[in-house]
Amino acid sequence: MNPFSSGTRLRDMIRAIRACKTAAEERAVVRKECAAIRSAISEHDQDYRHRNIAKLMFIHMLGYPTHFGQMECLKLIASAGFPEKRIGYLGLMLLLDERQEVLMLVTNSLKQDLNHTNQYIVGLALCALGNICSAEMASDLAAEVERLLLTKDPNIKKKAALCSIRIIRKVPDLAENFLSPAASLLKEKHHGVLIAGIQLCTDLCKVSADANKHLRKNCTEGLIRILKDVSNSSYAPEYDIAGITDPFLHIRVLRLMRMLGQGDADTSEYMNDILAQIASKTESNKNAGNAILYECVETIMGIEATSGLRVLAINILGRFLSNRDNNIRYVALNMLMKAIAVDSQAVQRHRTTILECVKDSDASIRKRALELVFLLVNDTNAKPLTKELIDYLEVSDQDFKGDLTAKICSIIEKFSQEKKWYIDQMLKVLSLAGSYVKDDVWHALIVAISNAPDLQGYSVRSLYKAFRTSFEQVSLVRVVVWCIGEYGEMLVGNVGVLEVEEPLTVTESDTVDVLEACLTGHSADITTRSMSLIALLKLSSRFPPTSERIKEIITEHKGSIVLELQQRAIEFNSIIQRHDNIKSSLVERMPVLDESAYMVKKANSSQENIVAVKSSQMSLAGTSVTLPNGVAKPPAAPLVDLLDLSSDDALVPTSTSKDFLHDLLGIDLTNSSSSGIAPSGGTDILMDLLSIGTPVQSDISPETVSSNQGFAPTTKPTPTTVQVLDLLDVLPSNGSVAGDQSPLYPSITAFQSSTLKIMFSFKKHPEKPQVTEIHATFMNLSSDSYTDFVFQAAVPKFIQLHLDPASSNHLPANGNGTITQTVTVTNSQHGQKPLAMRIRMVYKVDNQEKLEQGQINNFPPGL
Repeated sequence: MNPFSSGTRLRDMIRAIRACKTAAEERAVVRKECAAIRSAISEHDQDYRHRNIAKLMFIHMLGYPTHFGQMECLKLIASAGFPEKRIGYLGLMLLLDERQEVLMLVTNSLKQDLNHTNQYIVGLALCALGNICSAEMASDLAAEVERLLLTKDPNIKKKAALCSIRIIRKVPDLAENFLSPAASLLKEKHHGVLIAGIQLCTDLCKVSADANKHLRKNCTEGLIRILKDVSNSSYAPEYDIAGITDPFLHIRVLRLMRMLGQGDADTSEYMNDILAQIASKTESNKNAGNAILYECVETIMGIEATSGLRVLAINILGRFLSNRDNNIRYVALNMLMKAIAVDSQAVQRHRTTILECVKDSDASIRKRALELVFLLVNDTNAKPLTKELIDYLEVSDQDFKGDLTAKICSIIEKFSQEKKWYIDQMLKVLSLAGSYVKDDVWHALIVAISNAPDLQGYSVRSLYKAFRTSFEQVSLVRVVVWCIGEYGEMLVGNVGVLEVEEPLTVTESDTVDVLEACLTGHSADITTRSMSLIALLKLSSRFPPTSERIKEIITEHKGSIVLELQQRAIEFNSIIQRHDNIKSSLVERMPVLDESAYMVKKANSSQENIVAVKSSQMSLAGTSVTLPNGVAKPPAAPLVDLLDLSSDDALVPTSTSKDFLHDLLGIDLTNSSSSGIAPSGGTDILMDLLSIGTPVQSDISPETVSSNQGFAPTTKPTPTTVQVLDLLDVLPSNGSVAGDQSPLYPSITAFQSSTLKIMFSFKKHPEKPQVTEIHATFMNLSSDSYTDFVFQAAVPKFIQLHLDPASSNHLPANGNGTITQTVTVTNSQHGQKPLAMRIRMVYKVDNQEKLEQGQINNFPPGL
C-alpha cells in the first residue's frame, strides 16, 4: 500500500513527520499527504473521510494550509453516526472560525443536532456552537439553546449555559431571553451546572442593565446562601484545593455579587455579613485562600460596603504586602491604588509598609509602590514622605532614579507650603540626581528663587556648597551658574544670612573659579557652557577686580569649534572692550520673573509629552496649578491637561517684556547661528551684541515651541496649525456623514449622570461650514455645590478644538444656577467624518476632588 494513501493511519503520518530531520523533508511529507487527501476528496472516499479530517487537523496545527478540507467537515457533521460527527465538529472548530462564509452551511445541521435524541450528539453541537458561533448563527439558534437550558440532563444543561454565554456576547439583545433560565440555574445542586450558571448570570449583568436589576432582586439571597454553604461545607476531595473548599466557586460567586451590589446600598448591606465572614475565616497562608481573599476585597471595594468592612479589606491588602510572593504583593499594590479613592485614611495606616515596597528588589513592585506613595501624599504627610524618598534616592538603583526623581519633584512642587522648604528639598534632589531631573524642574526652581528676594542670598550660598560636592549633576550646575550670575555679590557679601546657616567665606575669585570650572568641565554641555559665558559677563561688571581674568577666559573661547560658544565669546569680548560704558545696563540683574505665567507655560508645554499616552493607559490627575510657594494662582483660562488636547490663545506664551529668562539665556541651539549667518543689522541692539535669539524664518509662526530649552527663545504653533494626537482610537467608526442638510441643529444632552447634566447647543457660520461653535451649559443635579469646576475635552486629530474661559468655576446645587462655556471645533474632514469628543469634568465637593468623564457620539449630522 502507498504509505501516503488516504488509508494511512494518523499514527503513521505523525511518525513519518516526526522522523523528518529538516524542514524541507517535513514539507515534502506534508505535501504528499495533502495530495493523497485531495485525491480522496475528489473520489468521494467516504470510508476514510473521518481519518483524512483527523490528519488535516494535525497538519493544520503544524501551520500548513488546510482550507480544502472544510467541506469534508460539513459532510461528516451531516453523517448519522456519532464517531463521524465527533470528528466533523472537532474539525469544524479547529479548521474554521466565525468569519468563514462556509460556516453558514452548517447552521441547519447544528439545528438538527440540537434537537437530536442522543444527548452526546446534542453535547457536540452545543460545544461547537459555543466555540465558533457568529452573530447570525446566534440569532438563528438561540431558541434551541434556551430550550436546552431547561432540560434535566446536567451535562446538557452545563454546555447549554456555556453556549448561552457566547450567544449573548455576540448578540446582547438576546440577553432577556436567557434571563429566567439563567436565574433558575443558581438553584442547581450539580456543581458544573451551578458554576456555569453563575458565569452566565455574570455575563448577563455585563450586557444588560435590566438583567442586573432582575438578578439583584431575585438572586441575591440565593448567592449568599451558596456562599455560606460552600464556606461552611465539610471536606470534599473532589473540589478541595490545598485545604480550601472550592475556591473557583467562591470566586465566581463573589464576582457576581460585586456586580449586583455596585451602586445599590440595600443589596450591599445584605451582603456585608457574609463578606465579613469570608474575609475573617479564609486562610491567608495558602495561594487558593489568597485568591478568595483578593476577590473578596475587590467585592467589598466595588459595592456600597460599610466603612468597617472596607477597613477590614484594606487590612487584608496590608497583610498581602508582607507576603514573600511578589505576585501577591503586586496585586495588593494595584488594589490599594483603587482603594485610595474609597478610603484614603485606611490606606494611610499602611504607609510604612508601602514605603518599604519602594525599596524592594523587584522593579515592578518598586514602580507600583512609588505610584501608590505619590497618591498617598497630602499636606499633612508631605514632609516626612519626601524625606523618606529623598533618603532612598541616595542609594537607589540607577535605572530607578529617573522615576523616583520625577515623583519627588512632583510632590515637592505640589505640596510645598513655604519657599525655603521647597528650595532646600529641590537642592537635595539636584545634588543627588540632578542628571535625571527634567528641564522644567530646574527652570521652576530658578523662577521660585527669583520670586523670593529674602532667600536669594541663602539660595546662592546653598547652591555654592552643593556644587563643591555634586559638580557632576548637570541640572544643579545650571542652577548654580544662573544664580551666581544673578546674585554673585550676595554670595561674596554674605547678604541675607539666616540663623540656620553656617558661616561661609567666598571671594570674588572663588565665584569666577566656579564658573570657569563649569565652562571647561569635561561633562559640561553646550547649554551649561553658554550660560557660564553669560554669567561671567555679568560678573565682569559687578566684580571689577576680576574683569581682566574674565576677559581672558572669554577670549580663550573665541576660537571654539562650537559655533554657539565662538559667537558668544566674540560678542561678549566686544562688549567688554568697546562698550564698557553700556555694559552695566546690559548685564544688570534680571527683573522678578512672572511666576504664574511660567507655571501656565509649563503646563502648556508639558502637554506634548502627556498626550502620547494611550487613553487606555491614562493616569488621571488634578489640573490645578500649584506654585512652589504653595500659593495657587488661577490662570486666565482653563488649563489643558491629559484629556484637553487643544490650547487656548490666552495660554500661548508670547514674546513679551516679561519673558526675562529668554533674554538672559538665549540658548536656542536648534535655530541659532549654526548656519553661520550673522543676525541682520536691523535687529535689536541686545540681540546684535549678545546673540540672544535669531530672526525667525518667514514661513514659521513666531509661536513655535523649542522642545529642548525651556528658557530658550521659544516658538509655538498658532492655534490654526495645532496638530492634535488621536487619543480617540477606540471610538467606533461611523462611516461617512452626509453634508450639512439644515442650517439649524437641535440641542443635545451631551452628558448626564446622577450629579451632573451638560447641554450642547450649536451655531454655524455659513461661510465656514467646517467650523462649529458649541455653547455648553453645565447644571448641578446634586444637593452639594461644586467648586473649582473645570471642563476639559479631547478630539480626534482631524479636529481642532478651542476652549473659551468658562463663565464661572462655581456650580450651585440643585440646578439653581449654571456655568456656560463656548467651545469652537474645526472639522478638517467636514462631510467625511463626524464630530466625536471625549469630555472630563473635575470639581470639588467639600474640598474632596471629584471626577466625571464620558464620550459624546450623538452630535447632530452635518457638524
